[in-house]
Amino acid sequence: MSHIAVTISAPAEIKDILIAQLADVGYEGFEETADLLVAYIPEADFDENILQGLAGSHGLDYTKEKIEQANWNAVWESNFQPVLVDDFCGIRAGFHAPLGDAVRHEIVITPKMSFGTGHHATTYSVIKLMEDIDFSGKKVFDFGTGTGILAILADKLGAAQTDGIDNDTWAVDNAEENVAGNRCRAVRIWQADQLDAVESGAYDVVLANINRNILLANMVHMKRILKNHGILILSGILQEDATAIVQAATTAGLKAERKAEREHWLALSFHNS
Repeated sequence: MSHIAVTISAPAEIKDILIAQLADVGYEGFEETADLLVAYIPEADFDENILQGLAGSHGLDYTKEKIEQANWNAVWESNFQPVLVDDFCGIRAGFHAPLGDAVRHEIVITPKMSFGTGHHATTYSVIKLMEDIDFSGKKVFDFGTGTGILAILADKLGAAQTDGIDNDTWAVDNAEENVAGNRCRAVRIWQADQLDAVESGAYDVVLANINRNILLANMVHMKRILKNHGILILSGILQEDATAIVQAATTAGLKAERKAEREHWLALSFHNS
């Protein structure tokens, strides 16, 4: 599967809004520099008219480039540096030196055509919230697993079983490869984009780092698959979307507990009381 990489010259004050808008129309991964935003979308989902409309609404210019599946490694290797979430968790590629005593938990990934290297503020913030949860013996669900980072971390934190789904075949293959490479004990990954078939009350912890619209559309289902007193962690949330997310979660019967914030993005945790 080929992707289109769109590079947009965007000032910092509108990058977060632009990322949210692009995510809503199918863009799956983002890289940010001081004055540029690179957004990735499967070629089959790319619509130039939509892109022109979004960029034009902000008065921005863009360039686009087709990236073949075979060339993806070169793209991410040129940009991927190790990520440290304090001394709790480190994420690196196989070609980086081991992080050693710098972190308590180390994850080694090869992203390929999947997204989720820990660089984006959303993944970072979920990991921050995971640090204070006791995963020992728990059953965990990772909704939109991407590269599998969160599922892998749950396993390293002692989860008895971690299940992850993604709607993209390549992401599922990539996550399975990363799960094997990290010698996870009990992680299962499969392809799906709906929670309808997932057993009710099956999970102690549900993780969902996706985007606002998908979170809202699946709030009732995410609550349904949680055990009583289970924990739901949501991310992919801009600060201005927090009220809508909390209201939907509260309506579904969940109680807001903690939050982590980074670069105008939020991760929120809820308790199934």
